[in-house]
Parts: sequence; structure tokens; C-alpha cells
Amino acid sequence: MHKIITLDEFVIQSQKSNPYATGELSSLLRDIGLASKIISRAVNKAGLVDIVGKAGQENASGETVQKLDVLADNVLISCLKNSGQCCGIASEENDDFVPISDEHSKNAKYVVLFDPLDGSSNIDVNVSIGTIFAIYRRTSHGEIELKDFTQKGHQQVAAGYVVYGSSTMMVYSTGNGVNGFTLDPSIGEFCLSHRDIKIPENGKIYSVNQANYAVFSEEIKNYVKHCMDKGFTMRYIGSMVADVHRTLIKGGIFFYPATSKSPKGKLRLLYECNPMAMLIEQAGGKATDGHQRIMDLEANELHQRTPVFLGSKNLVTKAEEFIQAHNSITS
Repeated sequence: MHKIITLDEFVIQSQKSNPYATGELSSLLRDIGLASKIISRAVNKAGLVDIVGKAGQENASGETVQKLDVLADNVLISCLKNSGQCCGIASEENDDFVPISDEHSKNAKYVVLFDPLDGSSNIDVNVSIGTIFAIYRRTSHGEIELKDFTQKGHQQVAAGYVVYGSSTMMVYSTGNGVNGFTLDPSIGEFCLSHRDIKIPENGKIYSVNQANYAVFSEEIKNYVKHCMDKGFTMRYIGSMVADVHRTLIKGGIFFYPATSKSPKGKLRLLYECNPMAMLIEQAGGKATDGHQRIMDLEANELHQRTPVFLGSKNLVTKAEEFIQAHNSITS
């Protein structure tokens, strides 16, 4: 029987292997794990209590907020405020960042950005949803500022997601590979289940909302045709966490390109694309906007959107080739 390693044990072991670690980041990761357990419990009871359906409001991006969105947002904010290791948070559900200014937190080193419940439109039909998070070391002195949250993705000190599916699983990286932990409900602990995840360089699954085909640009239409001609399988859940999780484990490509309806893309750079890009790259894959590395993009606002192509290195490179070939013809 192999030894069970819990998330807490793994985080502490990783901290011990770094002589410069002081424990604050480890504490933050454990607090996010705790919040995820609470959210997972709520998700699993969603059909039994009054936490499904619309909350009667819109988020900062103009999308309809679900009741579980609000619950997940509140749980994460509460856990991070109580941690004492976070001086500010930014959530996809809120217009602006929120400083944490109590005595224990105001001088903390880190800020956290998160999408509390990605894919929440799937809640009512019992399809996998998730939480995405990114952690940055603050750059300001004194009061936190917008610039603390709009750093480039390559400045993330940690990123991860939790997928609430047939099992609840937390996947994260601190810049030294990617590891996955599955929640064992019998003991209430995340246990190491996927050590040092590596994404295959190739794959035969492409993940895109093909219902948008009519509003894709010519080069994206051509790339989709290429995937079909190669006999790839199309899989699209409509929850970025679930689609990227499958891509990370099995290989393939996930992409949400710009369209004539959303010329700047749909997914958020800071809450979704940067953290997922860090995980994909740490696993040996590639993440771009079709022209430039996602984690090198400049962010000017909290809710900035971007096209995104991420997954197996060779498939993402091929998508870039279709985009660049089209640009060279039209220029």
C-alpha cells in the first residue's frame, strides 16, 4: 500500500526543500484548499438546498450571476481574509480589487486573483465546474494598488484550479512542475494522486465552441477544418476548468479565439488565461493568444479579455502557423 500524502503534507515538504521559503505562500495554498472543500460540499448539495439558479444580478463582466457564484466568492474571500497572508483579492465577480487592511494582513506579501466558480452556467445541469486562482507577490509599498494585480503572468508565484466533477481535484504549480490532489471525502483531505503531471506533446482532441464557427475568422475556420481532416475528436464542455483539465491530462488543444462578436476574445487574462497558461507551460505545453505568449501579455485592467490557445505544444504551434500564414497572405 502506497503512502498517502495530503495536500498539507506536500506543501510543507515543498517548503522545507526551499531554504528561502518563509511559509506564507504555503499557508495561502492550504487556505485555498480549505475554501475549495467548503465549495465542493456546497456543489454536492446543490440539488438539495436552495443554492441553484440565478442570483438576480450581473458580475463585473456583465454576465448573469448564479447563487453558487456568490457562495463560492464569499467563501474564498472569507478564507483569504482570515489567512493573514494576503493583503488583497480580486475576483471575477467584483468590479474592483478588495484590500485586506486588518493588522495581520495589510503588510502581507501576496495578492490573490480568482474566478470563484468557472462554468457556473452548467450548475443546474450537474456538469463539471471549477475554481481558478493566481497568486502574485505584491509590488507596492503601503496601500495596495491596481498594479499589484495587473502584473504579467510570468510573475505569478503560484496558480491552480479545482475541478468539481466525478471527484473534486485540486491542481496547482508554484513554478516547479504541476501536481494534482484528489479530495478523499472519507477523511476530508486532498491527497496526492497525480504527481508531476506532463502534457503530451501531441494529441487528438480539439476543444472549442464550434457553435461559434460562423463568427470565426478565416484562419480559425481553416484550423478547425485541419483538425477535422486529421480525424481529431472534438470535445467541449463549456467549463474552462473541465476542458483544460482534460487537455492537461490527455493532451490536445483548447482554444477560445477572437470572433466578430468578441473581437478581443471572451476569456479573462488575469482570472483564467494567466493561471491556466502557467499550469500548461509547467507541464511542458504551450499557451498563446495566437501571436504572443499569454504570460507575456500586458494587462491594463482587471477584467481584460484575450483570445487563448493552450495545450500540447505541437498542436498550439500548428494553430499559430495557420494564423501567421493567413496574416502574411492578407498583409
